[in-house]
Amino acid sequence: MIKKHWKTFANTIFLILVFAATLWSVFQGENLKQVFRYFRYFDPVYLIPCVLCVLAFILLESVIIFYLAKKEGTRVRLSHCCFYSFIGFFYSAITPSASGGQPMQLIYMRRDNIPTPVATIILAIVTITYKLVLVLFGGIILLLRPTGIMRYLTSIEWWIYIGIGLNILCIAGLFFVVFHPGIVRALATWFFRLMHRIRPPKHPEKQGVRLERLLEQYNGTAEFYKKNPHVVLHVLFITILQRCCLFAVTWLTYRAFHLSGESFLTILVLQAMISVAVDMLPLPGGMGISENLFLLLFLPLFGETLILPGMIISRGISYYTQLLISGIMTIVAGFILKDKRKE
Repeated sequence: MIKKHWKTFANTIFLILVFAATLWSVFQGENLKQVFRYFRYFDPVYLIPCVLCVLAFILLESVIIFYLAKKEGTRVRLSHCCFYSFIGFFYSAITPSASGGQPMQLIYMRRDNIPTPVATIILAIVTITYKLVLVLFGGIILLLRPTGIMRYLTSIEWWIYIGIGLNILCIAGLFFVVFHPGIVRALATWFFRLMHRIRPPKHPEKQGVRLERLLEQYNGTAEFYKKNPHVVLHVLFITILQRCCLFAVTWLTYRAFHLSGESFLTILVLQAMISVAVDMLPLPGGMGISENLFLLLFLPLFGETLILPGMIISRGISYYTQLLISGIMTIVAGFILKDKRKE
């Protein structure tokens, strides 16, 4: 219990430090009074569709969870799936590389009487597809290199390559766990032996037990992929739509400042490239780097006077409003999602 509270405290301190560093990097040398004067050009009518896009982004994951649970023959309420999504996005937003989201979703799904193997299959498919969509976005753009988009990407192209590489490594690791557990077991055993020589652990047997539990949990995922390729394809299409909902916030912000000249598709793709670049970086929600890449990438579109207000609105809604809504719904979930295993 003490260890758990210490970890929560450490994550909170890290989040605060990153947030403070973000504010410093974004606002240093800026005349804040002047920056906030430019907010008068923003049309508040666009706030509603922006927030609706954020909600659609979150809730489309709940549609995927509900759909996959149904295909696995597990009864679950759609409203509870919505809570799983809010919980996942909240913990992903406050932990480095979004590492805390799915473990917390798994805990709540198990409390809700969803069998661990089923929950693991669902979350594995969601994770792989979620990251695969980013790789597809980035890969297609860098392969086709459309002139209208590449002229903006020069300043952050290497960040995109790094992001694609990290996402491919993550997907490859998950696929090895799912489809080739024997290779993972052999590599992990070799690694444990190496670490034992450097620093022998107090309870070496626990490492093997944890590894076996992990591999057992993902046992059924490979079978699901083989038996239900059409289901996985449906999930892919829903995930593309889900991602586009969040990317559309930047276009709505662009239009809210009465700007024009670039198409919806161009702005959508440019925002997608920022997500590709920062998704796997060890920062909560890509905080700090996302804001600075936005300032670099969208400067030609927003102009020097509106780029900072544009970033504040776009990022404020797509990340910080998402964090606030998810945080509130996570608290609500704590009261509604009672532990059915005790009943």
